[in-house]
Amino acid sequence: MLVTYLEANRDLCETDSIVFGAAVAACRIIGAKLLMAGRATKQSSAIPTWRKGIEDRIVKARALIGRLISFRSGNNRPSVVSTVRMAFAGTNISLSQPDITQKLTERIDDLKQKIEDCCLGEADSPIYRKVKAVQTESSLPE
Repeated sequence: MLVTYLEANRDLCETDSIVFGAAVAACRIIGAKLLMAGRATKQSSAIPTWRKGIEDRIVKARALIGRLISFRSGNNRPSVVSTVRMAFAGTNISLSQPDITQKLTERIDDLKQKIEDCCLGEADSPIYRKVKAVQTESSLPE
């Protein structure tokens, strides 16, 4: 019966539900435990995982930019200072340096550029242009 239904069915969401239901039934029969956390609804999320990841990175970068600007404006609260230290972790930059304002500005500009690259998408990314150039050359007719 399942084979007949799958051959006649054109909707991938319904097929997915039928196959998932069969898998759940089989697991119950053999006594295997099945984690249901990732399956909340019949249809998958409208936002792809990769896009959600990019959006999350943009949100974090904007929050960091806000904290860096706040510190540059004179906010020395411990939470802001610890965020600024984290932003410069792994570098030789000390928050007590005389040119810290310039370093903050450079870091803010760098983060803004990263956000712009994410927002513009692959087409305007320098890496994508290099890959696209190689693909274009290799896809020429011989």
